[in-house]
Amino acid sequence: MESLTVSAAPATSVVIATRESRLALWQAEHVKALLQARGAQVSLLGMTTQGDQILDRSLSKVGGKGLFVKELEVALDEGRADIAVHSLKDVPMDLPEGFELACVMEREDPRDAWVSPQYARLEDLPQGAVVGTSSLRRTVLLRALRPDLKIEPLRGNLDTRLRKLDEGLYAGIVLAAAGLKRLELSSRIRHIFETEQMLPAAGQGALGIEIRAGREDLKALLAPLANMDTWLRVAAERAVSRAMGGSCSMPLAAHAVLEAGVLHLRAAWGDPQGAATLVQAQAQTAVLDLASAEQLGVQVAQVLRESGAH
Repeated sequence: MESLTVSAAPATSVVIATRESRLALWQAEHVKALLQARGAQVSLLGMTTQGDQILDRSLSKVGGKGLFVKELEVALDEGRADIAVHSLKDVPMDLPEGFELACVMEREDPRDAWVSPQYARLEDLPQGAVVGTSSLRRTVLLRALRPDLKIEPLRGNLDTRLRKLDEGLYAGIVLAAAGLKRLELSSRIRHIFETEQMLPAAGQGALGIEIRAGREDLKALLAPLANMDTWLRVAAERAVSRAMGGSCSMPLAAHAVLEAGVLHLRAAWGDPQGAATLVQAQAQTAVLDLASAEQLGVQVAQVLRESGAH
């Protein structure tokens, strides 16, 4: 596997740019605590991003999940912050020139969770029930499982989404299990979908740390926080999305599992406006580095396209 060793002396003082949602602050505080335990001085720079401000339209119509990242990158570029901590599923597949992903941390549960006050499982919903999600991926997967359901938009941070559910606007909603677990909201989870039923988004459950390119002192500081197994898995997943066009608002799922040095990658694509069937592909390979993991993703994307995905 690729070594994460770097030659520069580690940075000793770090400012973390973060969104101000409860989950984003949890993620930033988590990284802050890990870095402080290694002797670094760490502070947070809280920011509100465009993605947090535009709540009346789906992300796919206003620029995608990259809207959660741009302001943080400006803070990095201007030197007001040193690192930005992201949910990796929100990070565009190609970072702007001058930025790089310096660290991918160990993954929390990558699966989707079913949250509902009344119905224990998706299967229990009556015909035509309203389910909330603004994810095109979840929309096509839900339609494949239950074509009779009415899928309605659901924007806002985690607490806002749960409040809308509690107000009775939806029979149930689908959220990332990782966020609920990190905020100690596991009691809201009625059921966790196995990946065979609801394939996760590329990078779901993993945290990535972004820096300005060339900050070797930060790479040296962050290297001990990296988890190579997770990095290989998400590199393959993100490579599928990049090869399919690069948008993290695409109706695409990709999930990899690493077992005994062999990376198993599955992907699924659906048409939100068309038939409620999925195009699926999978492949596996022995991986030694990020390049071979990404090559596997390219291979799976090719199979998807040949099978009708676009």
